[in-house]
Amino acid sequence: MPDILKRTGLRFLWISLVIIILDQWSKHAVVAAMDLYQSVQVLPSFNLTYVHNYGAAFSFLHGAGGWQRWFFTVIALVVSVMILWWLRQTPRHQVRLPVAFSCILGGAIGNVYDRLVHGYVIDFLDFYIGQWHWPAFNIADCAIFIGAALLIIDMIVRPEEDAKASKPDK
Repeated sequence: MPDILKRTGLRFLWISLVIIILDQWSKHAVVAAMDLYQSVQVLPSFNLTYVHNYGAAFSFLHGAGGWQRWFFTVIALVVSVMILWWLRQTPRHQVRLPVAFSCILGGAIGNVYDRLVHGYVIDFLDFYIGQWHWPAFNIADCAIFIGAALLIIDMIVRPEEDAKASKPDK
């Protein structure tokens, strides 16, 4: 393994790769097994529902006429390049931050692949209560959410860890 991978956050890129593979495998399985808009109940408040998302989170800009495909693709690619730069800058002692970045990167690339190949993102995880359904999402979206949550946790916890690390031992 090259030294740059050993001493930076780039050593966690395997997480991104696993997320991309799981995301694309799950989407392929849904497309192969289901018809568009078909819904299969899995649990009392959870369905697998195959839908196309032409927008972003929560179908934001879903009906904007097509330009949003390229807009969201460019944003995701720019963010991905920034994340790779941040991973390269992350010191070896940090773990939570590069794991968070790697989750976000894997999710972003999984959805960018869909936009470039299909023109939309394949969503299928459908949680609901009664008649109220949360917008359908996918494995890539889950990874982005987990990464964002880890970033928030890192912002809260790391200042405390840094303060403890800077105190001299008695």
